[in-house]
Amino acid sequence: METTITRTQTAFRLSTELLKRLKTEARKQNRSLNNFVESVLMDAVYRTPNAQTMAAVKEAREDKNLETINLDNLEGFIESL
Repeated sequence: METTITRTQTAFRLSTELLKRLKTEARKQNRSLNNFVESVLMDAVYRTPNAQTMAAVKEAREDKNLETINLDNLEGFIESL
């Protein structure tokens, strides 16, 4: 089953340095500039955490059930996990 993605041509004004860096990164990955920019934008826009992660973020922001870590025994704490 083939899926066709409709694309619209558009123009953006980017700083010269940013454009240079984007071209360099695209070249490193053997990708076109268009493909590289599109994939970077897709990652930025569509990265939605799952429900468990969202709940953990909410809990951390509300300071619920947070423990103080004793940095003197960090290795012991890590092993206890």
